[in-house]
Amino acid sequence: MSRNVVTFHYTLRDADGRILDASTGGDPISYLEGGGQIVEGLEEGLRGLAAGTRAEIGVPAVKAYGERDETQVQRVLKSLLPIEGEVRPGDQFRAGEDAFAPIVTVRGVEGEELLLDANHPLAGVDLNFEVEVLAVRAATDEECVHGHAHGTGGEKDCGEGCGCHGG
Repeated sequence: MSRNVVTFHYTLRDADGRILDASTGGDPISYLEGGGQIVEGLEEGLRGLAAGTRAEIGVPAVKAYGERDETQVQRVLKSLLPIEGEVRPGDQFRAGEDAFAPIVTVRGVEGEELLLDANHPLAGVDLNFEVEVLAVRAATDEECVHGHAHGTGGEKDCGEGCGCHGG
């Protein structure tokens, strides 16, 4: 099966119509189909759309950032975490020192205990994307091997810091 690199702009809204994020005014997003770089439901909605197409794509939470998992909400002593200073509800930080430690959101502060939520901030939220497909091209063999797009034309310097070209 041939894979494509799709480049698009988007505006992301929640079910109430509030804008959560947008690429308009910045760089468009490019992704390799099947590479897992965008949420599953958005990739399904973009599949087969031609360059120049504008579309609205609804993505249920289960095909976006998943449903909320209340087992991911826990009380933890602040002294056990790699943070200093005052902590407030809404603050986010990495719950460990390595790059793969989860990012958690502080939901509450009670003395020396923090109520931490490791769910993605958009878990449980149905999403609505307004998209404009700018380009669709066949992926290069290297992109398929590396698992991501290498620039708008498949350039060898992917700029992703992935080290796939010695950089």
